[in-house]
Amino acid sequence: MCEEPWVWQREWVVPSRSGAGSPVLEELLAQLEQKNWGQHDLFGIHLATEEALVNAIRHGNGLDEQKHVRVACSLAPDLVRIEVADEGQGFDPGAIPDPTDPENLDAPTGRGIMLMRSFMTRVDYNATGNRVVMEKQRHSPSSVEQAGLS
Repeated sequence: MCEEPWVWQREWVVPSRSGAGSPVLEELLAQLEQKNWGQHDLFGIHLATEEALVNAIRHGNGLDEQKHVRVACSLAPDLVRIEVADEGQGFDPGAIPDPTDPENLDAPTGRGIMLMRSFMTRVDYNATGNRVVMEKQRHSPSSVEQAGLS
């Protein structure tokens, strides 16, 4: 695997309490905007990163403020990589029921992971299930978007 030419990298250690990931999202989105990433990409990256942070804080660490979430972001001209790791026991992402299956429509779980996979180019968990790596390739705007007609 060839190493990406990162133009920005940042790491955070976030306490396990609601809203603690907001500064991470703000700085990441500001960097993406500064590098002229499109609104479509910004929306997806924001949603996926917020889901990963909430899952790590709430489900992984159980809102235990003695535990932390580690976040690492790397930005190349056409790729963003976000790693989120919690101190929980982990889970099996393959065991999460499909939230679009009619029998699971009322179930409160699985939608966040589905959204992460929908908006990011790659979503991989470690074997323990307490660390996710997400990547997003920059979206090339269509001629309609470039003309401001979307």
